[in-house]
Amino acid sequence: MLWRGDCVTVRAERGPRGPCVHLGAGTASQLGQWLGLPRNSLRTLVACGAAAGISASFNTPMAGVIFAMEVILMEHTIAGFIPVIVASVLGAVISQLVFGSDISFDVDARIGFEVAVIPYMLVAGLIFGIAAVAFTQLHMLFFRLHRYSLLLRFTVIGVVTGLIAVFVPEIMGTGYDTLADALNGVLTLEILLLVVLAKLAVTALATGLGMFGGLIGPSLVIGGCLGGALGLIGGDLMPVAIDPKFSVLLGMVAMMGAVLNAPMAALVATLELSHSPEMIFPSMLTVVVACLTLKQGFGSEGVFTEQLRHHGHDILSDHSKGFLSRVGVASVMNKSFVICDPDLSLGQAKALASQPPIWLLVKGTDADTDTDTLQLMPTAELARWLESAELGEMEATDRLQFSEMNLASYASVEIDSLASLHEASNRLRSAEAEALVVVPVIKSEAKPVLGVITKTNILNYYGM
Repeated sequence: MLWRGDCVTVRAERGPRGPCVHLGAGTASQLGQWLGLPRNSLRTLVACGAAAGISASFNTPMAGVIFAMEVILMEHTIAGFIPVIVASVLGAVISQLVFGSDISFDVDARIGFEVAVIPYMLVAGLIFGIAAVAFTQLHMLFFRLHRYSLLLRFTVIGVVTGLIAVFVPEIMGTGYDTLADALNGVLTLEILLLVVLAKLAVTALATGLGMFGGLIGPSLVIGGCLGGALGLIGGDLMPVAIDPKFSVLLGMVAMMGAVLNAPMAALVATLELSHSPEMIFPSMLTVVVACLTLKQGFGSEGVFTEQLRHHGHDILSDHSKGFLSRVGVASVMNKSFVICDPDLSLGQAKALASQPPIWLLVKGTDADTDTDTLQLMPTAELARWLESAELGEMEATDRLQFSEMNLASYASVEIDSLASLHEASNRLRSAEAEALVVVPVIKSEAKPVLGVITKTNILNYYGM
Protein backbone atom coordinates (compact mmCIF):
# COMPACT_ATOMS: atom_id res chain seq x y z
CA MET A 1 0.00 0.00 0.00
CA LEU A 2 2.95 2.33 0.62
CA TRP A 3 4.07 1.73 -2.97
CA ARG A 4 0.63 2.70 -4.21
CA GLY A 5 0.76 5.81 -2.04
CA ASP A 6 4.09 6.80 -3.61
CA CYS A 7 2.56 6.45 -7.07
CA VAL A 8 -0.02 9.12 -6.23
CA THR A 9 2.75 11.71 -6.23
CA VAL A 10 4.15 10.68 -9.64
CA ARG A 11 2.99 12.77 -12.59
CA ALA A 12 2.36 9.96 -15.07
CA GLU A 13 -0.34 9.13 -17.58
CA ARG A 14 -2.42 7.20 -15.06
CA GLY A 15 -5.04 8.65 -12.75
CA PRO A 16 -4.02 9.42 -9.14
CA ARG A 17 -7.40 8.31 -7.79
CA GLY A 18 -6.79 4.60 -8.35
CA PRO A 19 -4.20 4.29 -5.56
CA CYS A 20 -6.62 6.11 -3.24
CA VAL A 21 -9.25 3.46 -3.97
CA HIS A 22 -6.69 0.68 -3.51
CA LEU A 23 -5.50 2.21 -0.25
CA GLY A 24 -9.06 2.40 1.05
CA ALA A 25 -9.87 -1.18 0.06
CA GLY A 26 -6.54 -2.54 1.30
CA THR A 27 -6.77 -0.74 4.63
CA ALA A 28 -10.31 -2.01 5.19
CA SER A 29 -9.25 -5.57 4.35
CA GLN A 30 -6.26 -5.41 6.68
CA LEU A 31 -8.43 -4.05 9.48
CA GLY A 32 -10.87 -6.93 9.05
CA GLN A 33 -8.04 -9.46 9.16
CA TRP A 34 -6.63 -7.91 12.33
CA LEU A 35 -10.09 -8.21 13.91
CA GLY A 36 -10.35 -11.85 12.81
CA LEU A 37 -13.54 -11.32 10.79
CA PRO A 38 -14.80 -14.09 8.48
CA ARG A 39 -13.93 -13.78 4.81
CA ASN A 40 -17.48 -13.01 3.72
CA SER A 41 -17.30 -9.90 5.94
CA LEU A 42 -13.93 -8.93 4.45
CA ARG A 43 -15.58 -8.63 1.05
CA THR A 44 -18.04 -6.08 2.41
CA LEU A 45 -15.21 -4.19 4.13
CA VAL A 46 -13.24 -4.04 0.87
CA ALA A 47 -16.32 -2.59 -0.85
CA CYS A 48 -16.62 -0.01 1.94
CA GLY A 49 -12.98 1.00 1.54
CA ALA A 50 -13.27 1.30 -2.24
CA ALA A 51 -16.46 3.36 -1.98
CA ALA A 52 -14.86 5.70 0.54
CA GLY A 53 -11.80 6.09 -1.72
CA ILE A 54 -13.86 7.02 -4.78
CA SER A 55 -16.11 9.30 -2.76
CA ALA A 56 -13.16 11.12 -1.21
CA SER A 57 -11.20 11.36 -4.48
CA PHE A 58 -13.92 12.60 -6.82
CA ASN A 59 -16.35 14.01 -4.24
CA THR A 60 -18.98 11.69 -5.73
CA PRO A 61 -20.46 9.66 -2.84
CA MET A 62 -23.29 8.16 -4.90
CA ALA A 63 -20.90 6.94 -7.59
CA GLY A 64 -18.69 5.42 -4.90
CA VAL A 65 -21.59 3.37 -3.56
CA ILE A 66 -22.73 2.16 -6.98
CA PHE A 67 -19.17 1.30 -8.06
CA ALA A 68 -18.64 -0.83 -4.95
CA MET A 69 -21.93 -2.66 -5.48
CA GLU A 70 -21.37 -3.23 -9.22
CA VAL A 71 -17.68 -4.11 -9.34
CA ILE A 72 -16.82 -5.56 -5.92
CA LEU A 73 -19.96 -6.98 -4.32
CA MET A 74 -21.60 -7.56 -7.73
CA GLU A 75 -25.05 -7.47 -6.15
CA HIS A 76 -27.51 -4.97 -4.72
CA THR A 77 -28.83 -5.90 -1.29
CA ILE A 78 -29.83 -3.94 1.81
CA ALA A 79 -27.19 -5.77 3.85
CA GLY A 80 -24.54 -4.60 1.40
CA PHE A 81 -25.86 -1.11 0.74
CA ILE A 82 -25.99 0.18 4.32
CA PRO A 83 -22.30 -0.21 5.33
CA VAL A 84 -21.12 0.91 1.88
CA ILE A 85 -23.31 4.03 2.02
CA VAL A 86 -22.00 4.89 5.49
CA ALA A 87 -18.38 4.48 4.34
CA SER A 88 -18.94 6.55 1.19
CA VAL A 89 -20.59 9.38 3.13
CA LEU A 90 -17.77 9.42 5.68
CA GLY A 91 -15.20 9.49 2.88
CA ALA A 92 -16.88 12.49 1.27
CA VAL A 93 -17.27 14.32 4.59
CA ILE A 94 -13.62 13.85 5.58
CA SER A 95 -12.44 14.88 2.10
CA GLN A 96 -14.56 18.04 2.16
CA LEU A 97 -13.36 18.94 5.65
CA VAL A 98 -9.72 18.66 4.54
CA PHE A 99 -9.78 19.80 0.90
CA GLY A 100 -13.05 21.70 0.59
CA SER A 101 -16.18 20.88 -1.38
CA ASP A 102 -14.85 21.48 -4.91
CA ILE A 103 -15.20 18.49 -7.23
CA SER A 104 -12.32 17.14 -9.32
CA PHE A 105 -13.53 18.94 -12.43
CA ASP A 106 -16.71 20.87 -12.97
CA VAL A 107 -18.35 20.02 -16.26
CA ASP A 108 -21.53 22.06 -15.76
CA ALA A 109 -23.05 21.00 -19.07
CA ARG A 110 -26.66 22.13 -18.86
CA ILE A 111 -27.81 21.29 -22.35
CA GLY A 112 -31.03 20.18 -23.92
CA PHE A 113 -31.70 16.92 -25.69
CA GLU A 114 -33.14 16.53 -29.18
CA VAL A 115 -34.64 13.32 -30.53
CA ALA A 116 -32.89 13.89 -33.85
CA VAL A 117 -29.51 12.98 -32.32
CA ILE A 118 -30.59 9.45 -31.28
CA PRO A 119 -29.00 7.86 -34.40
CA TYR A 120 -25.78 9.67 -33.54
CA MET A 121 -25.89 8.31 -29.98
CA LEU A 122 -26.38 4.73 -31.20
CA VAL A 123 -23.43 4.92 -33.59
CA ALA A 124 -21.32 6.70 -30.98
CA GLY A 125 -22.12 4.01 -28.40
CA LEU A 126 -20.93 1.35 -30.85
CA ILE A 127 -17.65 3.21 -31.41
CA PHE A 128 -17.13 3.75 -27.68
CA GLY A 129 -17.66 0.02 -27.14
CA ILE A 130 -15.07 -0.83 -29.79
CA ALA A 131 -12.63 1.60 -28.16
CA ALA A 132 -13.24 -0.07 -24.78
CA VAL A 133 -12.56 -3.48 -26.34
CA ALA A 134 -9.33 -2.18 -27.87
CA PHE A 135 -8.20 -0.81 -24.52
CA THR A 136 -9.10 -4.00 -22.64
CA GLN A 137 -7.39 -6.30 -25.14
CA LEU A 138 -4.27 -4.14 -25.28
CA HIS A 139 -4.19 -3.98 -21.49
CA MET A 140 -4.42 -7.77 -21.21
CA LEU A 141 -1.72 -8.20 -23.86
CA PHE A 142 0.72 -6.31 -21.64
CA PHE A 143 -0.75 -7.83 -18.47
CA ARG A 144 0.49 -11.25 -19.57
CA LEU A 145 4.08 -9.94 -19.52
CA HIS A 146 4.29 -9.79 -15.71
CA ARG A 147 6.81 -12.62 -15.79
CA TYR A 148 9.48 -10.03 -16.60
CA SER A 149 11.17 -8.12 -13.80
CA LEU A 150 9.55 -5.03 -12.30
CA LEU A 151 12.59 -2.91 -13.16
CA LEU A 152 12.41 -3.89 -16.83
CA ARG A 153 8.67 -3.30 -17.05
CA PHE A 154 8.83 0.12 -15.39
CA THR A 155 11.77 1.11 -17.59
CA VAL A 156 9.73 0.27 -20.69
CA ILE A 157 6.79 2.27 -19.33
CA GLY A 158 8.98 5.30 -18.65
CA VAL A 159 10.76 5.24 -22.01
CA VAL A 160 7.62 4.73 -24.10
CA THR A 161 5.64 7.30 -22.14
CA GLY A 162 8.42 9.86 -22.41
CA LEU A 163 8.84 9.39 -26.15
CA ILE A 164 5.12 9.69 -26.87
CA ALA A 165 4.77 12.64 -24.48
CA VAL A 166 7.32 14.58 -26.53
CA PHE A 167 4.80 14.66 -29.39
CA VAL A 168 1.56 14.43 -27.37
CA PRO A 169 2.17 16.12 -24.00
CA GLU A 170 -1.56 15.98 -23.22
CA ILE A 171 -1.20 12.35 -22.08
CA MET A 172 0.77 13.38 -18.99
CA GLY A 173 -0.90 13.94 -15.65
CA THR A 174 -4.60 13.47 -15.03
CA GLY A 175 -5.61 14.91 -18.40
CA TYR A 176 -8.44 16.92 -16.87
CA ASP A 177 -7.11 20.12 -18.45
CA THR A 178 -7.32 18.44 -21.85
CA LEU A 179 -10.81 17.24 -21.00
CA ALA A 180 -11.81 20.79 -20.08
CA ASP A 181 -10.52 22.02 -23.45
CA ALA A 182 -12.54 19.31 -25.20
CA LEU A 183 -15.66 20.35 -23.29
CA ASN A 184 -15.14 23.96 -24.34
CA GLY A 185 -14.66 22.93 -27.98
CA VAL A 186 -11.20 24.46 -28.39
CA LEU A 187 -9.42 21.29 -29.61
CA THR A 188 -9.27 20.35 -33.27
CA LEU A 189 -10.32 16.97 -34.62
CA GLU A 190 -6.70 15.97 -35.28
CA ILE A 191 -5.60 16.76 -31.72
CA LEU A 192 -8.56 14.93 -30.20
CA LEU A 193 -7.89 11.76 -32.20
CA LEU A 194 -4.17 11.96 -31.44
CA VAL A 195 -4.86 12.26 -27.71
CA VAL A 196 -7.28 9.30 -27.84
CA LEU A 197 -4.80 7.01 -29.59
CA ALA A 198 -1.81 8.05 -27.47
CA LYS A 199 -3.65 8.02 -24.14
CA LEU A 200 -5.29 4.67 -24.88
CA ALA A 201 -2.02 3.01 -25.88
CA VAL A 202 0.13 4.43 -23.09
CA THR A 203 -2.46 3.86 -20.36
CA ALA A 204 -2.98 0.26 -21.50
CA LEU A 205 0.80 -0.22 -21.48
CA ALA A 206 1.22 1.25 -18.00
CA THR A 207 -1.74 -0.55 -16.43
CA GLY A 208 -0.92 -3.82 -18.14
CA LEU A 209 2.73 -3.84 -17.07
CA GLY A 210 1.86 -3.09 -13.47
CA MET A 211 2.23 0.65 -12.90
CA PHE A 212 -0.07 1.50 -10.01
CA GLY A 213 -2.69 4.11 -10.67
CA GLY A 214 -6.31 4.61 -11.59
CA LEU A 215 -8.45 3.66 -14.55
CA ILE A 216 -11.39 5.94 -13.86
CA GLY A 217 -9.61 9.19 -14.74
CA PRO A 218 -7.93 7.90 -17.93
CA SER A 219 -11.16 6.27 -19.14
CA LEU A 220 -12.98 9.59 -18.67
CA VAL A 221 -10.29 11.45 -20.63
CA ILE A 222 -10.11 8.88 -23.45
CA GLY A 223 -13.89 8.70 -23.73
CA GLY A 224 -14.30 12.46 -23.50
CA CYS A 225 -11.77 13.19 -26.24
CA LEU A 226 -13.21 10.44 -28.45
CA GLY A 227 -16.67 11.88 -27.85
CA GLY A 228 -15.40 15.33 -28.78
CA ALA A 229 -13.98 13.96 -32.03
CA LEU A 230 -17.22 12.15 -32.86
CA GLY A 231 -19.14 15.32 -32.06
CA LEU A 232 -17.13 17.27 -34.62
CA ILE A 233 -17.65 14.57 -37.24
CA GLY A 234 -21.32 14.09 -36.39
CA GLY A 235 -21.96 17.82 -36.41
CA ASP A 236 -21.21 17.88 -40.14
CA LEU A 237 -23.44 14.88 -40.86
CA MET A 238 -26.43 15.43 -38.56
CA PRO A 239 -29.28 17.82 -39.41
CA VAL A 240 -28.92 19.50 -36.00
CA ALA A 241 -25.87 20.94 -34.28
CA ILE A 242 -24.21 18.81 -31.59
CA ASP A 243 -22.96 20.64 -28.53
CA PRO A 244 -19.32 19.70 -27.75
CA LYS A 245 -20.18 19.26 -24.08
CA PHE A 246 -22.95 16.83 -25.00
CA SER A 247 -20.71 14.56 -27.07
CA VAL A 248 -17.82 14.75 -24.59
CA LEU A 249 -20.08 13.75 -21.70
CA LEU A 250 -21.47 10.83 -23.70
CA GLY A 251 -17.93 9.61 -24.31
CA MET A 252 -16.97 9.94 -20.66
CA VAL A 253 -19.86 7.87 -19.34
CA ALA A 254 -19.74 5.25 -22.12
CA MET A 255 -15.98 4.64 -21.94
CA MET A 256 -15.89 4.47 -18.14
CA GLY A 257 -18.94 2.21 -17.99
CA ALA A 258 -17.61 -0.21 -20.62
CA VAL A 259 -13.96 -0.38 -19.49
CA LEU A 260 -14.83 -0.91 -15.82
CA ASN A 261 -17.98 -2.94 -16.54
CA ALA A 262 -19.82 -0.50 -14.28
CA PRO A 263 -22.47 1.31 -16.36
CA MET A 264 -24.52 2.47 -13.37
CA ALA A 265 -21.47 3.86 -11.58
CA ALA A 266 -20.47 5.72 -14.75
CA LEU A 267 -23.96 7.19 -15.12
CA VAL A 268 -24.09 8.37 -11.52
CA ALA A 269 -20.53 9.74 -11.62
CA THR A 270 -21.26 11.75 -14.74
CA LEU A 271 -24.47 13.07 -13.22
CA GLU A 272 -22.67 14.12 -10.02
CA LEU A 273 -19.80 15.72 -11.93
CA SER A 274 -21.87 17.52 -14.56
CA HIS A 275 -24.89 18.60 -12.48
CA SER A 276 -26.89 17.99 -15.67
CA PRO A 277 -29.96 15.76 -15.27
CA GLU A 278 -30.71 16.37 -18.95
CA MET A 279 -27.83 14.02 -19.76
CA ILE A 280 -29.40 11.00 -18.01
CA PHE A 281 -31.39 9.61 -20.94
CA PRO A 282 -28.76 10.05 -23.69
CA SER A 283 -26.07 8.74 -21.34
CA MET A 284 -28.15 5.67 -20.53
CA LEU A 285 -28.72 4.88 -24.19
CA THR A 286 -25.07 5.35 -25.15
CA VAL A 287 -23.58 3.39 -22.26
CA VAL A 288 -25.97 0.48 -22.90
CA VAL A 289 -24.88 0.27 -26.53
CA ALA A 290 -21.21 0.49 -25.52
CA CYS A 291 -21.52 -2.24 -22.88
CA LEU A 292 -23.49 -4.51 -25.22
CA THR A 293 -20.82 -4.05 -27.87
CA LEU A 294 -18.14 -5.00 -25.35
CA LYS A 295 -19.95 -8.05 -23.91
CA GLN A 296 -22.13 -9.43 -26.68
CA GLY A 297 -20.11 -8.29 -29.66
CA PHE A 298 -16.63 -9.22 -28.41
CA GLY A 299 -17.25 -11.43 -25.37
CA SER A 300 -15.31 -9.19 -22.98
CA GLU A 301 -16.31 -8.34 -19.41
CA GLY A 302 -14.16 -5.30 -18.69
CA VAL A 303 -10.63 -4.89 -17.36
CA PHE A 304 -11.13 -6.09 -13.78
CA THR A 305 -13.00 -9.25 -14.72
CA GLU A 306 -10.46 -10.13 -17.41
CA GLN A 307 -7.64 -9.75 -14.89
CA LEU A 308 -9.37 -12.08 -12.43
CA ARG A 309 -9.97 -14.64 -15.15
CA HIS A 310 -6.32 -14.50 -16.14
CA HIS A 311 -5.35 -15.37 -12.56
CA GLY A 312 -7.83 -18.25 -12.51
CA HIS A 313 -10.23 -16.72 -10.00
CA ASP A 314 -13.87 -17.73 -10.14
CA ILE A 315 -16.14 -14.84 -11.07
CA LEU A 316 -19.25 -14.78 -8.91
CA SER A 317 -21.55 -14.07 -11.80
CA ASP A 318 -24.64 -16.07 -10.89
CA HIS A 319 -26.97 -15.31 -8.02
CA SER A 320 -26.38 -18.50 -6.03
CA LYS A 321 -22.62 -17.99 -5.85
CA GLY A 322 -23.03 -14.36 -4.89
CA PHE A 323 -25.53 -15.30 -2.21
CA LEU A 324 -23.33 -18.03 -0.71
CA SER A 325 -20.21 -15.86 -0.75
CA ARG A 326 -21.66 -13.34 1.70
CA VAL A 327 -22.63 -15.94 4.34
CA GLY A 328 -20.05 -17.46 6.68
CA VAL A 329 -19.98 -21.11 7.70
CA ALA A 330 -20.03 -20.05 11.35
CA SER A 331 -23.60 -18.78 10.95
CA VAL A 332 -24.89 -22.00 9.37
CA MET A 333 -22.89 -24.79 11.01
CA ASN A 334 -24.56 -27.23 13.39
CA LYS A 335 -23.13 -27.00 16.90
CA SER A 336 -24.96 -30.07 18.20
CA PHE A 337 -22.19 -32.68 18.24
CA VAL A 338 -20.16 -34.81 20.62
CA ILE A 339 -16.57 -35.93 20.19
CA CYS A 340 -16.26 -39.59 21.18
CA ASP A 341 -13.43 -42.03 21.74
CA PRO A 342 -13.22 -45.06 19.41
CA ASP A 343 -14.94 -47.10 22.11
CA LEU A 344 -17.60 -46.28 24.71
CA SER A 345 -19.63 -48.10 27.32
CA LEU A 346 -23.11 -49.41 26.66
CA GLY A 347 -24.45 -46.92 29.20
CA GLN A 348 -22.80 -44.04 27.40
CA ALA A 349 -24.18 -45.25 24.07
CA LYS A 350 -27.72 -45.41 25.45
CA ALA A 351 -27.34 -41.95 27.00
CA LEU A 352 -26.30 -40.50 23.64
CA ALA A 353 -29.20 -42.25 21.91
CA SER A 354 -31.80 -41.09 24.45
CA GLN A 355 -30.85 -37.40 24.37
CA PRO A 356 -28.94 -37.29 21.16
CA PRO A 357 -26.90 -34.53 19.65
CA ILE A 358 -27.23 -34.63 15.89
CA TRP A 359 -23.65 -35.69 15.16
CA LEU A 360 -21.00 -37.96 16.62
CA LEU A 361 -17.36 -37.24 15.87
CA VAL A 362 -15.45 -40.44 16.55
CA LYS A 363 -11.73 -40.14 17.11
CA GLY A 364 -9.44 -42.33 15.08
CA THR A 365 -5.99 -42.60 13.51
CA ASP A 366 -5.10 -42.72 9.83
CA ALA A 367 -3.07 -45.88 9.31
CA ASP A 368 -1.14 -44.44 6.36
CA THR A 369 -0.18 -41.04 7.79
CA ASP A 370 -0.43 -41.83 11.52
CA THR A 371 -2.45 -38.64 12.06
CA ASP A 372 -5.57 -38.10 14.14
CA THR A 373 -8.89 -38.26 12.29
CA LEU A 374 -12.55 -37.65 13.07
CA GLN A 375 -15.22 -39.96 11.66
CA LEU A 376 -18.56 -38.21 11.27
CA MET A 377 -21.81 -40.11 11.77
CA PRO A 378 -25.40 -39.22 12.71
CA THR A 379 -26.48 -40.12 16.24
CA ALA A 380 -29.62 -41.65 14.74
CA GLU A 381 -27.41 -44.42 13.33
CA LEU A 382 -26.28 -45.32 16.85
CA ALA A 383 -29.90 -45.33 18.10
CA ARG A 384 -30.97 -47.69 15.31
CA TRP A 385 -28.05 -50.00 16.04
CA LEU A 386 -28.96 -50.19 19.74
CA GLU A 387 -32.56 -51.08 18.85
CA SER A 388 -31.61 -53.83 16.41
CA ALA A 389 -28.52 -55.27 18.11
CA GLU A 390 -28.76 -58.35 20.30
CA LEU A 391 -27.12 -57.05 23.45
CA GLY A 392 -28.00 -60.11 25.55
CA GLU A 393 -26.52 -60.01 29.04
CA MET A 394 -24.30 -56.97 28.40
CA GLU A 395 -24.00 -54.58 31.31
CA ALA A 396 -23.87 -50.79 31.24
CA THR A 397 -20.12 -50.81 31.84
CA ASP A 398 -19.31 -53.16 28.97
CA ARG A 399 -17.38 -51.53 26.13
CA LEU A 400 -18.56 -51.13 22.54
CA GLN A 401 -16.29 -50.52 19.56
CA PHE A 402 -17.54 -48.13 16.88
CA SER A 403 -15.46 -50.01 14.32
CA GLU A 404 -17.51 -53.16 15.00
CA MET A 405 -20.93 -51.50 14.68
CA ASN A 406 -20.75 -50.85 10.92
CA LEU A 407 -22.57 -47.55 11.30
CA ALA A 408 -23.17 -45.36 8.26
CA SER A 409 -20.75 -42.44 8.29
CA TYR A 410 -20.14 -39.32 6.23
CA ALA A 411 -16.98 -38.64 4.26
CA SER A 412 -15.81 -35.35 5.78
CA VAL A 413 -12.98 -32.84 5.51
CA GLU A 414 -12.00 -29.83 7.58
CA ILE A 415 -12.65 -26.17 6.81
CA ASP A 416 -11.71 -23.12 8.87
CA SER A 417 -14.34 -21.05 10.63
CA LEU A 418 -13.65 -17.88 8.59
CA ALA A 419 -14.71 -19.49 5.29
CA SER A 420 -17.87 -18.53 3.41
CA LEU A 421 -20.57 -20.92 2.25
CA HIS A 422 -19.27 -20.52 -1.28
CA GLU A 423 -15.84 -21.72 -0.14
CA ALA A 424 -17.52 -24.54 1.77
CA SER A 425 -19.43 -25.61 -1.33
CA ASN A 426 -16.23 -25.61 -3.39
CA ARG A 427 -14.43 -27.58 -0.66
CA LEU A 428 -17.14 -30.26 -0.63
CA ARG A 429 -17.02 -30.51 -4.40
CA SER A 430 -13.24 -30.69 -4.73
CA ALA A 431 -12.85 -33.24 -1.91
CA GLU A 432 -15.91 -35.23 -3.04
CA ALA A 433 -17.06 -35.14 0.58
CA GLU A 434 -20.52 -35.05 2.11
CA ALA A 435 -19.81 -32.95 5.19
CA LEU A 436 -17.36 -30.44 6.62
CA VAL A 437 -15.93 -30.28 10.11
CA VAL A 438 -15.54 -26.60 11.01
CA VAL A 439 -12.33 -25.96 12.95
CA PRO A 440 -10.92 -22.72 14.45
CA VAL A 441 -8.25 -20.85 12.51
CA ILE A 442 -5.89 -21.31 15.45
CA LYS A 443 -6.45 -24.89 16.53
CA SER A 444 -6.89 -25.59 20.22
CA GLU A 445 -6.88 -28.92 22.03
CA ALA A 446 -9.55 -27.57 24.37
CA LYS A 447 -11.94 -26.90 21.47
CA PRO A 448 -10.68 -28.62 18.31
CA VAL A 449 -14.06 -28.53 16.52
CA LEU A 450 -16.62 -25.72 16.33
CA GLY A 451 -19.38 -27.36 14.32
CA VAL A 452 -20.49 -29.51 11.41
CA ILE A 453 -21.95 -28.45 8.08
CA THR A 454 -23.27 -30.74 5.35
CA LYS A 455 -24.13 -30.29 1.71
CA THR A 456 -27.79 -30.48 2.72
CA ASN A 457 -27.30 -27.58 5.16
CA ILE A 458 -25.96 -25.41 2.35
CA LEU A 459 -28.78 -26.31 -0.03
CA ASN A 460 -31.42 -25.76 2.65
CA TYR A 461 -29.97 -22.38 3.57
CA TYR A 462 -30.15 -21.28 -0.05
CA GLY A 463 -33.70 -22.62 -0.27
CA MET A 464 -33.04 -25.32 -2.85
